[in-house]
Amino acid sequence: MKKKKWMGLALTAALALGSLAGCSSKDDSNGQSGSGEKITFWAPFSGADGPRMKNIVASYNKSQSKYQVDMQIVPQNDYYKTVDLAFSGQKNTPDVLIMHTDQLTNYADKHLLKDIKDIATKADLKEENYSDTAWKAGSIKGKQYSIPLDIHPLIMYYNKDLFKAAGLDPNKPPVNREEFVADAKKLTDTTKNQYGFVVPTLWPNQFIYPTVFFQNGGELLKDGKPNYNSPEGVEALTFLSDLIKKDKVSPANVQQDGEVTLFLQGKNAMQLNGPWMMEQWDKAGINYGVAPVPQLGTKEKAVYANGHNFVIPASVKDTKKLDGTTDFLKYVANNTIEWAKSGQAPASKAIYEQSEEFKKMKQQPQVAKEFDYAKFAPRIDNWGQISDPLWAEVNLALLGKKDPKKALDDANKKAEQILNK
Repeated sequence: MKKKKWMGLALTAALALGSLAGCSSKDDSNGQSGSGEKITFWAPFSGADGPRMKNIVASYNKSQSKYQVDMQIVPQNDYYKTVDLAFSGQKNTPDVLIMHTDQLTNYADKHLLKDIKDIATKADLKEENYSDTAWKAGSIKGKQYSIPLDIHPLIMYYNKDLFKAAGLDPNKPPVNREEFVADAKKLTDTTKNQYGFVVPTLWPNQFIYPTVFFQNGGELLKDGKPNYNSPEGVEALTFLSDLIKKDKVSPANVQQDGEVTLFLQGKNAMQLNGPWMMEQWDKAGINYGVAPVPQLGTKEKAVYANGHNFVIPASVKDTKKLDGTTDFLKYVANNTIEWAKSGQAPASKAIYEQSEEFKKMKQQPQVAKEFDYAKFAPRIDNWGQISDPLWAEVNLALLGKKDPKKALDDANKKAEQILNK
């Protein structure tokens, strides 16, 4: 990386750290009274989910007086830059922080995270109390590095009014490829600029393409090497490309967020996206349904997902801080119904299996249905770099600029070059 670019990133992170340091422990949004051992908590929840976690923190702080959790939000775009800067100097590190599932291996392999088996035992946070998928995501080389907060998989949204107008049952969304394509064709009316399924060429294809790939029984990495151009991968990309070129249920050349805009306008009948979209649909007043992603692949149920997890820096040694973090995590495990209100499905079984309030929610139970077959990014510490060529080539194929096989051959070659550096 060029020195000028590095200095720019470092300055951005340093400014973010400076703003964190300036946060007062008397922040009313955290419900703090200024008493008790202070526990610093970092999170990237700068969107609509932020207030939900702030409410949980405030409730915890009001529930007891021994500890005070100081939640400090770092914007998502700057989050890992800020985390890296803190870890590199082992100064100003938080006592506990949120980390995405696809980042865990990267930090665990560098010995920057604490094995929290003892902490989990002390807090009575047991594996059986969580989604098995979520808990095992934090188990790396025999150590447990995280306590899961949620899993956020790809899900399907659909416009019930458009289903009804097309003569389709608005309470029976498609469950497999055949039904999906057939419904998409019935829902497409190009004279009205209306489409059955608008295929995004950029984000969130980082969730959509791997979902179809995994449903084909494929592996993104095989024996530690890129496997993008496997038959399963080519079939998945060909299917998505055919929705545009052959089935004509999607417009061509969709730009970033084009599928979202058309869904908001009532011109996109079905959309694959994440649970974080719920509030936007609600505010727009769309009559939408939510369902697990249909089996668009050829072999098995699968859905690509990421997740939020609590982790503790390896540098945290203070027993009072660790005791406070332990107490906080125990509280969160049983009080994340507030987190569910953001559209997410908490990984705690006390919520998604036992809470009657959760079961009555519109979207969240549908998300939880996918927990058992959710799949995460490959366990490799530089997945972000290795996957960049894949998303770039998928984009070119969906724009009609490359044949799917050629695009994936090129992606594989570029990823191998990165891996061999």
